[in-house]
Amino acid sequence: MRLPFDIAAPAGMIGASNFFELAVAVAVALFGTQSPAALATTVGVLTEVPVMLTLVKFANKTKACFD
Repeated sequence: MRLPFDIAAPAGMIGASNFFELAVAVAVALFGTQSPAALATTVGVLTEVPVMLTLVKFANKTKACFD
């Protein structure tokens, strides 16, 4: 798409993590705070942080491909 790095990298991060918070709210509202679904959704959000940090590192290493 020939997007510059300062647009493509943040757009990728936002696209990858866009609805995690909404998923937690929906799981808690539908199944309650004690349900396994709410717990699994919360753990999913906690695993998002290391995945996003890895994606940032990858994006920074491939910055030259965008110029």
